[in-house]
Amino acid sequence: MNRFTKAAIVGLALVTTAAPLAAEAQSRGDRREHRQDRRDDRRDNRADRREYRQDRRDYRQDRRQDQREYRNDRRDDRREYRRYDRNNRNWWQGRTDFRDYRGARNGYWYAPSYGYYRVEPRYYGHRWQRGSYLPSSYRSYYVRDPYDYGLRPAPRGYRYVHAGNDIVMIAIATGLIASVLNNVY
Repeated sequence: MNRFTKAAIVGLALVTTAAPLAAEAQSRGDRREHRQDRRDDRRDNRADRREYRQDRRDYRQDRRQDQREYRNDRRDDRREYRRYDRNNRNWWQGRTDFRDYRGARNGYWYAPSYGYYRVEPRYYGHRWQRGSYLPSSYRSYYVRDPYDYGLRPAPRGYRYVHAGNDIVMIAIATGLIASVLNNVY
C-alpha cells in the first residue's frame, strides 16, 4: 500500500468519525439553547400569569368600589324623596313606588311598589289594633324601606306590612300585630 492510499484511508476515517462528533457537539449546543428558551418562556408565562391575576384583582376591587358608590348614591337618592310627614297629606306624590296610585278605590287597598290588591269586604275600612291578628292573605305586602316612613328597622322575627292606609308591624310566624301606624297615605 502506498502512502497515498494510507493517507486517504486515515483521512476518510477521520472525516467519518469527526463529522458525527461535530454534529453531536452542535446538536448539544442546540439542545442547551432550546432548554434555555423553554426556561425563558416559562419565566415569561409566570410573569404574564402574575400580571393577569393582579389585573383581575384590580378589576374586582374597582368593581366592588363602583358597587359601593352606586349603592350609596341610590341610598342618597332615596333619602331625597319626600319622607312620611303626618302634617303633609301629599308627601307620597312624585315617588316611584306610588306611580300607580290613583287614590282610594272601593274594595281595594294600595301597597307601594305592589299596586292595588283586592280586599275582603269585612276588612275594608277596618281599623287595625295592637294585639289582633292580620289575616295571612295580607301578610305578604312588606314595607320595603321603613326609613321612608320614619320607622326603625323591625326587630328580629317581625316585619312591617302595608294594610290599607296603615302600616302594621306583625310577628312573621303568627301575624300578631305589635304596632300600628294609621293613615299613612
